[in-house]
Amino acid sequence: MEYEIPKRIQTIGQDIQKSDLKYHDREVLVSKEFTFDSAHHLHCYEGKCKSLHGHTYKLQVIMRGKVDERGITIDFADIKRIAKERIIDKLDHRYLNEVLPPMNTTAENMVVWMYEQLFAALQEEKLMPAIRIEEVRLWETPTSFAAVTAAMMGDDQS
Repeated sequence: MEYEIPKRIQTIGQDIQKSDLKYHDREVLVSKEFTFDSAHHLHCYEGKCKSLHGHTYKLQVIMRGKVDERGITIDFADIKRIAKERIIDKLDHRYLNEVLPPMNTTAENMVVWMYEQLFAALQEEKLMPAIRIEEVRLWETPTSFAAVTAAMMGDDQS
């Protein structure tokens, strides 16, 4: 295979018009993943997880919406900022039983809390209803995750 270096960079107004940037009017799913490390233990549980232990969690945020005039649904940087402010900074390298609201710190409870944090941020920033959360997944291990969808949370606006 032969590779070519572009001879010139495409320029708005010459090579492409602003009206061409929005290629379609369909909804698109946009996703960003994060990792954070935290410690916790489970109450009323007979097994290894009743003892204090830690995980490298993986969080996946999937949002849904139509593209704007630039062809962008939501900037990945905005998803990162919102998730970092609302979730990651609060939980990374922390003892979850101490920083989360009163709950058993299971992946199932945590993923609902995370959805609620993201939903509140989208509302406060007036990004809804154009941008919606489609799904939030929280991996506790590389092979085990809990997830919640907009429909499961009663927020399905399809």
